[in-house]
Amino acid sequence: MERKYTVIYEPAEEGGYVAHIPALNNLATQGETLEEAKAMAIDAINGYIETLEELNQSIPEDHL
Repeated sequence: MERKYTVIYEPAEEGGYVAHIPALNNLATQGETLEEAKAMAIDAINGYIETLEELNQSIPEDHL
């Protein structure tokens, strides 16, 4: 099943970008470039969902 989540990208104070995923308990990751932050966000989302599935917990929907 394909899920879509809103990701908010912000410049990090120390450089690079921070990615926030509000629907997943405000999960956050970062990257040195915007492209890297996007890739890291995808990895973080997939890992978070995989962990929820392993724990038999419900997967949040994005309501933004």
